[in-house]
Amino acid sequence: MRIIRGRLKNKKLNFPINLKTRPLKDRVRENIFNILEHSTSFGTNIKDSFVLDLYAGIGSFGIESVSRGAKKSFFVENNIEALKNLKKNINLLKLENNVEVYSENVLRFIEKYNFKFKFDIIFLDPPYKDKEFLSIFENFKKRNILEEEHLIVLHRESKTTQLPLKLLNILESRI
Repeated sequence: MRIIRGRLKNKKLNFPINLKTRPLKDRVRENIFNILEHSTSFGTNIKDSFVLDLYAGIGSFGIESVSRGAKKSFFVENNIEALKNLKKNINLLKLENNVEVYSENVLRFIEKYNFKFKFDIIFLDPPYKDKEFLSIFENFKKRNILEEEHLIVLHRESKTTQLPLKLLNILESRI
């Protein structure tokens, strides 16, 4: 696992080797960022954005965002092993001023956190068996935490049938 591009290019990321977490593979993350940077389907830029990395794991998406110029990344993760590695990555890469880490259930975080600004990009990579993530989208709207021009990247297995289609305007879908 490494940072693909930006000021931290080729820096290694620590990650746990267990069956409870599945870090986003470099090539998948690279494809997502290529779409974010080069697609004409949306007007959200990584540079100077506020990024919310939910189910953050080791933080590969949020850290990649900071490497590419995001103003700040916020990580929400409650798996102890993943959190240890996330904090280790932040310290090794000296990102303490560019990130905030929350050790909490994602839904509770969205319901209670007092946001001082709105997010430009939200990345969700919930466990495949987790269905709770569906209610998060309702809370995004209710809490008014998204910039008018925002982007939500949702990573699911290809067999997923439950998606909050009524709450989303899907611009691109990739397998």
